[in-house]
This record gives sequence, structure tokens and C-alpha cells, in this order.
Amino acid sequence: MTLIEKDTGSAIFADQSIPNTVRLVVETLFARIKSEQYPPDSRLPAERTLSAELGVARNTVREALDVLEARDVINRRAGSGSFVTYRAVRNGDGIPARSSDIDGSDVSQATSPLELQVMRGIIEPEMIRLAILNMAPRAIEALGEILSRMEAIRTDAEAYFQLEEEFYLAVASGTGNPLLHACYELIIGVRRQNFRSAQLKRHFTPKRIHDYQRRYNSLFNAIALRDIEHAVEIAKLHLVEEQRAFMQEV
Repeated sequence: MTLIEKDTGSAIFADQSIPNTVRLVVETLFARIKSEQYPPDSRLPAERTLSAELGVARNTVREALDVLEARDVINRRAGSGSFVTYRAVRNGDGIPARSSDIDGSDVSQATSPLELQVMRGIIEPEMIRLAILNMAPRAIEALGEILSRMEAIRTDAEAYFQLEEEFYLAVASGTGNPLLHACYELIIGVRRQNFRSAQLKRHFTPKRIHDYQRRYNSLFNAIALRDIEHAVEIAKLHLVEEQRAFMQEV
């Protein structure tokens, strides 16, 4: 990460005057801009589109755009929309600076909750696809045993959180790809840092645990049936719903 990127991100994340829901929208948009999903000079989606996609009120999106404009990340033109002005500083080869260049900071501390969700959205569906192709029947049986323990939990958020990690690590192992398994272990580590204990208790309510148990049951059944399309669809839907629920809570 370059000094400019670090200063911009730090200024946003450290500003306690920004409401939490607005902050999460800012983090989401800034992560997309940094990754050049919204490249320099491109126009952002309309406020109405972003509002529907992120599951927040339109005025929340508008406030987030105000923050980004104040930090010189975007420029809003009346009647035309919001345009990206931020440019990632690149190294001498024209390649964006690497996350490993973050002045010795741990990646867990440098990753926002929404950046974590972006990475999960990239890795988890493909991880599930590869696991379905490669998991041995015995490994699927072991995954079912983890699910049984998950379904026995009613209110213990910490225990459920740990079993959810165990479930996905078993899926990662089932891919037969040690590099992918190591990458997901890193995601687990970042996730533990992002889910502080207070957030954990608030997020994993008994009702949400019950809802998640049903989703994981459906996911397991799709994996056991080797139904790649359905399993990937369930995983993607779970990530979308989890992000929306998290944004509505804060």
C-alpha cells in the first residue's frame, strides 16, 4: 500500500464523526476504487443502483459519496454523476503497490470488514466448486459431522462462529489445493480480527444462528449431491445476506 492510499484510508476509518453505516458504504466503494473495479475517470453507478445493491437507504449512499468527494476520491458533476478521481500510485514497473508493502503492518489490521467480504466473495464460491469436484466421500461425511454440531447450537455465538470456521476450512481442505487452504486460513485470521467480541454477540443472535443453520444444511446437501451450480448459488446468497445484515446492524 502506498503512503497516499494509507493516508486516505486512515483518514476515513479514523473519522469517528462518520456514522457506522455510512462508513461501511465508504469502505465498500473505496475498496472497489482501489482495486480498480471502478477505474480512474469512470462513472460510479447511480445512487439508486448502489442503494439497492448494498441494501441501504439512498441518503446513506449520498452521505458516503460526500465523504469520498471530501477526500478527493471522487468528483461529483451536477447532472452527470460521480466520477473516480483517485489514482493508486504504482511502482516503477507500473504495477500497483502490493499489500505486503504496508510498512510492516499486519494484514488483519489493514483490512476493513467490507474488504474482507470482497475477498470472501472471490474465494468461497470457487473453493466450494473445487471441493465438490475433489472431495472424497469420507471427507463429505466428516463435513456432515461438523454440520451436525453446528445444528446442535442454539445460543452460543462463540461456539457457532468456531464451527462455521471449521466447516469452511474442511471445504478448503477438500479442494486438495494446499495454497487455497493456506489462503483461506489467512481469511479466517482476518475475520477473527474484524469480528470483535461485541460484534460477534450482536451478529450471531439465536434467530440468525437458526437461519444460518438452514443455509448450511442446504449448502451441505448440495455438496453431498455434487450439485456445483446450486452450492455456489447458496454460498453467494449467504455472503450477500450476511453483508446486508451486518450493514443494517451498525
